[in-house]
Amino acid sequence: MKYKVLIVDDERELADSTAEYFNMMDLKTCCVYTAAETLEFFKENEAELILLDINLEDLSGFALCKTLRENTDIPILFISARSSDDDMVVALNIGGDDYITKPYSLNVLYAKVRAVLKRYENSSKPSGETLVFGELEIDLEGGTVKRSGRDVDLTAVEFKLLAYLVENRNKVIDKQDIFDKVWDDSFVSDGTLNVHIRHLREKLEEDPNDPVYIKTSRGRGYMFKDPNS
Repeated sequence: MKYKVLIVDDERELADSTAEYFNMMDLKTCCVYTAAETLEFFKENEAELILLDINLEDLSGFALCKTLRENTDIPILFISARSSDDDMVVALNIGGDDYITKPYSLNVLYAKVRAVLKRYENSSKPSGETLVFGELEIDLEGGTVKRSGRDVDLTAVEFKLLAYLVENRNKVIDKQDIFDKVWDDSFVSDGTLNVHIRHLREKLEEDPNDPVYIKTSRGRGYMFKDPNS
């Protein structure tokens, strides 16, 4: 069976009430309460987005996310009462797309989930030719990136962020513009953007600490620098 959202949370009452609200809003949603149930779910079902709690009864959400990322690149939004920056950084580093703290407002969470789903549903790759920047080859139409002839594995969010920067290369793009155009979401935090920028640098740059392509404009935003210009 196909669902829009899978909620993985051992707080059953909260998970059930969230799913009930989403279903009432015509967002087909299912709940499971453990990591084991999550893995069983995906043997016979599909989901387009996962809301994943960190503290599960049988396995941490972090460990479950790593396992899921071996087979799927659908959006994973962490939901947790833990609000430290360290937890958020870990969540994004292991493949999470965003981090939402509890308690959350159902209507705000619904708006965020709808925005993420819209982004992925409309994630047909930007049209254009293969662009070459030094050792990088970026196929905007095919959605692929090569570095020194080798494929670079980017998540859907990372590619969309890179594509937007490349399409506006040599111009500083302010953070709010990136939030609106890449995430379609005004609730995205600076931390989420910073982690995704760091991931891109680690995958694309020879020295991520001294980037050639993805430049920071302090207090403003980011720019993709075309070394050919």
